[in-house]
Amino acid sequence: MKNGSEYTNLNNELSLRESSDLILIVRTVALNVIWQNDKLTECHLTFYVTPELYQLIDKQALFNLKHEIRSPLFAGALQPSIDIQVKASLNPDLLPLLTEPAQNVYNLANYLLKLNQEQPENPLFSTYSWYGLEVKQKSETGETGYQTLWMYLQPSAIFQDGVSIDRIAQAMMDFSQNWIQGLSPNLLTEEITQSLEQITDVFAGVSESLAEMTQQILSESMEKVNTTLENLTQEITNSIEEIPANDTLFTIVVAFFQQEKWHFYQVEAESVISMNFLGNNGLLHCYTKIREAEEQFVFYSSCSITCPESQRPAMAEFIARANYNMIIGNFELDWDGGEVRYKTSIDIEGQGLSYTCLKNLVYTNVSIMDKYLPGITSVMNGDTTPKSAIEQVELVTH
Repeated sequence: MKNGSEYTNLNNELSLRESSDLILIVRTVALNVIWQNDKLTECHLTFYVTPELYQLIDKQALFNLKHEIRSPLFAGALQPSIDIQVKASLNPDLLPLLTEPAQNVYNLANYLLKLNQEQPENPLFSTYSWYGLEVKQKSETGETGYQTLWMYLQPSAIFQDGVSIDRIAQAMMDFSQNWIQGLSPNLLTEEITQSLEQITDVFAGVSESLAEMTQQILSESMEKVNTTLENLTQEITNSIEEIPANDTLFTIVVAFFQQEKWHFYQVEAESVISMNFLGNNGLLHCYTKIREAEEQFVFYSSCSITCPESQRPAMAEFIARANYNMIIGNFELDWDGGEVRYKTSIDIEGQGLSYTCLKNLVYTNVSIMDKYLPGITSVMNGDTTPKSAIEQVELVTH
């Protein structure tokens, strides 16, 4: 009788599909399967993605990486120049497709790689078929990342007959408590404790045995859990809405981006935070400049390509037209280097910096830059006049 875990290293590219139009090429590094009583109960795949591809995964919550079921980053921000490791578990409904080729993990690995080439649209290779367990990034200074609810609530604990419902409830409680403690050890208020109890009650009231737990019941239960966690997120946000005034401005800004689940690289010695933002119209490079002595905060979002020298006069006209009547922030053009960016800033001398103020400055910035990005690129490419580009932006967005 086969019991236990089998593991093998991989070093192959695999194509995973979000849809027929979106294909993700990942670099696989490991395959792990778990057997219980001759039954294949889990299949884990570990792979690497580039930071740019991770931005897409993060934005669209691919591999079921929903923001509300992630723990906080456990050791600082993700860096923009190092590949990111994802470990995911296959949907248990699809495990029967692997029973025959999974005589051992080596055969299974070869089968999956061959099948990926012959049948790339097989449901085994859909991003919806995999549940992200954890995300990691290694660097010279250590390792950071986060875990998800799926890490605590293993598929085998849900679908394996005879496992106590108490185990599921405990997994839910462990994840939620660690999630909150990762945000702030001092936030376990009475209201938040009650929210944790509600999460446990969702599963405790579903069924007396897992044998009776259908996929429909499980899906409905997870929807309730997600709703409870979203409410819990708002409760925590309200608890830290006003950031302590005795913190440095840099610390306040870092805490904000951690709370908002942005993945960033911080250069504390230079008081700079760098990150990317994937909007509807393209990828933006974003960075802050923090002036502690002057008590000033500046946030920039920059076009990912620079303006050719020949097009800079036209770009200057475009920016002048765009800035007219702009209420919050303004566009800027580096005449020598060709960078086009949008700036929002504030002087907080004697006032302190609130979470709401930061949120307004950051999201107003990236939404405006993303809105005007098609016009900026068309002027850079010489496809249209500045006036026509502005008119087209306003036509699309109104």
